[in-house]
Amino acid sequence: MTPRIADLLGRIQALEEELVQEVESGLVLRGFSLKGKVIAFEREVIERHRCLRLGLVRYLSGIPLRNMLSAPVIYSMILPLLLLDGWVSVYLSICFRIYGIPQVRRAGYIVFDRHHLAYLNWIEALNCSYCAYGNGVIAYVREISSRTEQYWCPIKHAVRLRDSHKRYLDFLEYGDADGYHGQLEEYRKKVRDS
Repeated sequence: MTPRIADLLGRIQALEEELVQEVESGLVLRGFSLKGKVIAFEREVIERHRCLRLGLVRYLSGIPLRNMLSAPVIYSMILPLLLLDGWVSVYLSICFRIYGIPQVRRAGYIVFDRHHLAYLNWIEALNCSYCAYGNGVIAYVREISSRTEQYWCPIKHAVRLRDSHKRYLDFLEYGDADGYHGQLEEYRKKVRDS
């Protein structure tokens, strides 16, 4: 990695951290606080949320037909997601232990907290949980895959990726045979130490 790329990456990471802090500082403004994993809403906010919750009849009567017809297809994705989640968790627990790669905490990627929102009826809360699970599983798998890639093949592609994982920019340049053979163990040590 060139010094310029290292500098840009450092600035990007600093900006990402600043962004997270700014978003978290705005939580109190939205009427709730977060202490660890405990969410505390102000009483007035809870009452306002309850007033905004749509009853089931009103909610169901406002759903477009195409949404109702496509719902079984959408929810059918739960099966491959469950299979992927289970399989990659087995892979993680076996292979990462063998190679000394730190485990990925599943709870850091799959988060169910939207049921605390009093303005969601049970169908909306179920939909939110489904999306949280699906996107959480994909993020969990991506982190496991990125650690695997860093361990086995930390080489950039010849063509630009649309959305690479956070480790990718530090990988070796495409075609850098000397770097690959000379630095592969360094990359493995980095992922073991992460």
